[in-house]
Amino acid sequence: MDEIRTTMMPVPLSLNRLLEHAGRLFPEREIVSRLPDKSLRRHSYGQWYARTRALAAALQKLGLRRGDRVATLCWKHHAHLEAYFGIPAAGGVMHTLNLRLAPDDLGWIAHHAKDRFLIVDDTLLPLYERFASLHRFERVLVFPFSGAPVAEREADEAQGLAAIDDYERLLSQAGAALAGAKEGEGFAYVAHDENDPVAMCYTSGTTGRPKGVVYSHRSTVLHSLVGALPDATAVRNTDVVMPVTPMFHANSWGMPYIAVMVGAKLVFPGPHLLPEDLSDLMQQQPPTLALGVPTIWLAMVQLYEAAQQPNSPHHGRWTLPARLRSMVGGAAVPESLIRAFDRHGVWIMQGWGMTETSPVGTLSYPRAELQGASADERYRRAAMAGVPVPLVDLRIRGEAGQDQPWDGSSVGELQVRGPFITGGYHEAGAPPDKFSADGWLRTGDVASVDTLGYMRISDRTKDLIKSGGEWISSVDLENALMAHPAVAEAAGIAIPDEKWSERPLACVAFKPGQQATPEEMNALLLTKGFAKWQLPERYEAIEAVPRTSTGKFYKLRLRELFPR
Repeated sequence: MDEIRTTMMPVPLSLNRLLEHAGRLFPEREIVSRLPDKSLRRHSYGQWYARTRALAAALQKLGLRRGDRVATLCWKHHAHLEAYFGIPAAGGVMHTLNLRLAPDDLGWIAHHAKDRFLIVDDTLLPLYERFASLHRFERVLVFPFSGAPVAEREADEAQGLAAIDDYERLLSQAGAALAGAKEGEGFAYVAHDENDPVAMCYTSGTTGRPKGVVYSHRSTVLHSLVGALPDATAVRNTDVVMPVTPMFHANSWGMPYIAVMVGAKLVFPGPHLLPEDLSDLMQQQPPTLALGVPTIWLAMVQLYEAAQQPNSPHHGRWTLPARLRSMVGGAAVPESLIRAFDRHGVWIMQGWGMTETSPVGTLSYPRAELQGASADERYRRAAMAGVPVPLVDLRIRGEAGQDQPWDGSSVGELQVRGPFITGGYHEAGAPPDKFSADGWLRTGDVASVDTLGYMRISDRTKDLIKSGGEWISSVDLENALMAHPAVAEAAGIAIPDEKWSERPLACVAFKPGQQATPEEMNALLLTKGFAKWQLPERYEAIEAVPRTSTGKFYKLRLRELFPR
């Protein structure tokens, strides 16, 4: 029998195609960035396209080679979006650094990733200087986010200081060179395969050191296509998208790529994340889609409802934009929050994902089977983690290694696989505690799935604390506290928190005749590299940490003793 072959063109999936698509079709669409002084800076897609290609040319002129890592330490704004596409266009790999991490962690991550260059906001230079001694970048490109002039300097080998370049000057020079180039001599994309890397992001290091996840052209394009589906974010060319989600965390849930792909207007809040600031921005630039973590959305709805009271000093100041829809994730979304926004005509759809999943894995969209369901049932489903998106396979593995039925009650470890889910970690491979023998990602979550495919996460296999969408390692917390001379042993657990979803509680057993105040223990944690937001919400003194029969800390018992 004759063999049949595909007749389709073998055109590789590439971010560069999305960049060219946006530059050609959407040159008049707008990108709005809020600056540190709260003024707005506007760029057309056409201007952004030219600047992005200029960034790629500038990086190549600085000596960037294919596969080199370029770190970013930036807020949400147009220049960070330029890096999202310009670094891969030059053949490099964008590595977003999480500015909420402690300087020691940032230095370790940059060194482990072997970052050559750094793009940093001038407002974040003090943070960079706190870890500059831990990793030597070859060049540091400073974006004048504040509008102040950038003080350039040559590299100082004796002092171990990197060269400082003005981001805008480099783009201006590269842009002028491209404009003056003869036909066929301008910027050219670096030849690549669709499986070549384009970006990397490190996990939060909940069980030991952070681990690097490396995304490819193929995985990013597929994730963007899936993320834009009607039962996902449903982003259209006519949308105004406000990503409150950080661009330095899990690729801002893939929204920068999705919005550029369809040519949606983008409104970046910059560093202004207080509910008053976001509400003011929504009055100036009303979004049709806004994305953020539950903590911020909870504060916003409380602010909005308080402002509706006649005696409020902010009465009449804010209205929720018409046709606004919202995607919320990063932590469990309480049903009360969904109900609160629905009262004002805004439907919240929550999703679940990880750095390892690009990150969207499930979304809690309203399925057709729920059209005749009661309001209570629709809210109940909306408060679940959601249904697997296309191309993502999901299974629940029981303790004996069997697949659990999708009956809504059988629980087990959540495992996933798919074309935009990592199969290992940068320079760490696929450790068995993170990946099954047949290659599925072990998420560390305990979950169940019902007959309609809605997943509910009920617990975690590891004792992690997720506060405001960010992980806190209980193991690191315990080890640091037990370094205090008065502490015999300590265990950290999560307690519920209406604002932050979870906060850490430290259970401390002191040595005989010794004590330490919470202030003293917090001071120790700060010296150990913990950020202020990672400090325990409170401390409880106990005689001894309960243990299992194998000698491990029995944290289930601690949760029973301190449920709140």
